[in-house]
Amino acid sequence: MNRNARISCFLGFTLAVLSGCSSGPSASESKKAAPLDRIQGKAQVLIETGISAADAALNAGGPTVYIWVGAHRYRLFMTKPADIVHGDQYVVEGIDAQKAIDKIGDPDNGKNGYPLQASCTQVVQMAWKDLAFDAVDAQAGVLRTRVQRYPARTVFLVASVRPATDADKSTATADSNAAADDKAKEVAVPAEKQKALLIEGPTVQTAPLWDSAGETVHCKVVIGTDGKIADLDTGAQLCEAVPWGQFKYQPPVQAGKPVKVSTEVEIRFDARK
Repeated sequence: MNRNARISCFLGFTLAVLSGCSSGPSASESKKAAPLDRIQGKAQVLIETGISAADAALNAGGPTVYIWVGAHRYRLFMTKPADIVHGDQYVVEGIDAQKAIDKIGDPDNGKNGYPLQASCTQVVQMAWKDLAFDAVDAQAGVLRTRVQRYPARTVFLVASVRPATDADKSTATADSNAAADDKAKEVAVPAEKQKALLIEGPTVQTAPLWDSAGETVHCKVVIGTDGKIADLDTGAQLCEAVPWGQFKYQPPVQAGKPVKVSTEVEIRFDARK
């Protein structure tokens, strides 16, 4: 074998080894866009003082912004400031951090802490593909700190946000229900009595990664005139983790008139195996 042939063989072997050792995604994989989550709801804009550096980093230099979708509140994590008006409806696309983290999975079922730093890094890269490596590390650190503190309060990594158009809104349903709830009387109903009126809803669930032992919790809720959960009154993280949008009761009525109901719902979280 001549010298040129030996060099060619060596280069070929070297490239093959480097290709096999690479831990990064292939060119074709890098071009694949992660599917974005989409939420639409009412904005809550808070001008806060004395917030932590980690919380301030979520705001991209602006005020704290939440999006309410029914009884669920999403904390927006933005890398660029956005002009958001309190009370207006918005359509937001991005990554639901906790949902993405749980989809990535944890072989130790949260025993080494939740969330894992590697999972947060992957989620940040899914939402913001053009960030430099050092920026990815910084944003992943901010995300992890926030999720560790409030694991059930969804952090939504914003890729785009825009005002909701008339086409986006289901005004006939949403506005009429909201108006009815504003005028309706609120009555208290014992938990056991209200339980008999439940049409559907997951009252037994698997415990989340961040509280894998599981337990039974009693969550204070308000049921709207349409029989859906309209409000949640709790500081318990497990209550905030319940998918309340999946609950449906018989529309509450008193003396022939629609009413709102304040009650408690028992939810059992079974331990993860």
